[in-house]
Amino acid sequence: MYKPTYDLIKRLPKTDLHLHLDGSMRLNTILELAAEQGVTLPANDADKLSKLVLASDSGTSLPEYLRAFDITLSVLQTEESLYRTAFELCEDAAAENVRYMEVRYSPMLHMQQGLPLTTIVEAVLAGLRDGKQRYGIRSGLIISALRQLDPKWSLRLAELAVAYKNKGIVGYDLAGAEDGFQARKHAASFHLIRSNNVNCTAHAGEAFGPESIHQALHDCGAHRIGHGTRLREDGDLLNFIADHRIPIEVCLKSNVQTRAVDSIEAHPIQFYHDFGVRVTINTDNRLITNTTVTDEYMLWVKHFDATTSDVREVIINGFKSAFQPYRTRQDMLARVIKEMDAMIQEETDRYREQSGDKDAGLVKRDRRGTSQKIQERHESNEYPSVRKASIAKK
Repeated sequence: MYKPTYDLIKRLPKTDLHLHLDGSMRLNTILELAAEQGVTLPANDADKLSKLVLASDSGTSLPEYLRAFDITLSVLQTEESLYRTAFELCEDAAAENVRYMEVRYSPMLHMQQGLPLTTIVEAVLAGLRDGKQRYGIRSGLIISALRQLDPKWSLRLAELAVAYKNKGIVGYDLAGAEDGFQARKHAASFHLIRSNNVNCTAHAGEAFGPESIHQALHDCGAHRIGHGTRLREDGDLLNFIADHRIPIEVCLKSNVQTRAVDSIEAHPIQFYHDFGVRVTINTDNRLITNTTVTDEYMLWVKHFDATTSDVREVIINGFKSAFQPYRTRQDMLARVIKEMDAMIQEETDRYREQSGDKDAGLVKRDRRGTSQKIQERHESNEYPSVRKASIAKK
C-alpha cells in the first residue's frame, strides 16, 4: 500500500491554525535582535542558545515548556522586531506550502518598552500583509488572553480584537497556564467577543482534564479547542464535539514535550480521527517545539500508519476550520482539493510504476454509519436480506 512520503506532504497545500508568534522565531533572528537592541541573552551563540530554547522531548510540564518564551519575548519589544518575526514566519511557512495560517500572540506581553497595544497589533499585521505579498501565503491574526492574569486584561484584549475585526484580526484565544486557572473566570471577555461576531478558540484539555474543555465550550463559547488532548476522558463531551463538528487543534510533538501525553503513540489523535472528530494538525511553536507542519503530519503517518486518504481528510479539515468567511473557505477548498488530488495522483502513479502494485491508489475513508451501509447494500442487492427467524408455535 502506498504511504504518504515526507516530500509529498511538504508539497501538499496545508494550514497551520495553532501557531504562536513568540514561539516560532528563527534562532538567528533572536541573536541578531539581541545584538541590535543590547539585550543580554543567557547564551550568545546558536548552539548554546538552542539548548535553552528548544523544548526537550523528556519535558515534565507545561510551565517548564513555557519558560523558553522568556527568551523570545526579551527581543520582541519593538515594532521592528514584531514586524520582522511575522514576515519571516510567512517565509518559513510558505517554504513547506502552508497555504493559510493563523498566528496567535498576546499583545500585552510586548509592552515592556512602552509600545501601545495598537502599535503591537499593527506591526504584526504589517509583517503578515507584506509576507502575503512576497510569498503568497494567506494568514489571520488571533489575539490571546492569558488565564493566569487578571480577567480585566482579557476584557481589554477582547476589546482590541473587536476593534481590529475585518482589519486582519480573525479570532480571540485563551492561553497560558491551564491547571488552576479556570476558563470561566474569563467568560466576560468571550461574551464581548461573541456579541461582536468574532471567532474564538481556547487552549483546553492540555494540562488539565475535560472539565477545562467543558468550560471553554459552555462558559466561553469557544468555536474551536486548542489541543483537546484529554477529551477522551469524557465520552459525552467527546460525542458533543464530534456531533457539533467543533474542530480540535492537535499539536502532536508539543503535547509530548508538555507531558499532555507520555509519547506520540499514547496520543489520542487516531482515535479522534477514527471516531469522526474534526481533527486539524498544527505546529504550536515552530522554534520551541522544533517542528514544521510537515513534521507533525509525518509523526502521525509514522506512529499511526495514517494513509494518504487520512492526510487528505485532515488537510481538508484545516481549511474547513479556518476563521474565515464561508465563501472564502469554499474558494480555498476548491482550489486546494483540485491541486492536492493532482499531486496525490501523480505520486500514486509513480509508485505504481516503480513497485508494480497495480492496486495502489487513494482509498477514501467511508464515513457512513454501519446501519446506512447495510441498508444501502440491501437496496442494491449486494447481498441477500437477512431472513427473520421464525418462532415455531407450540
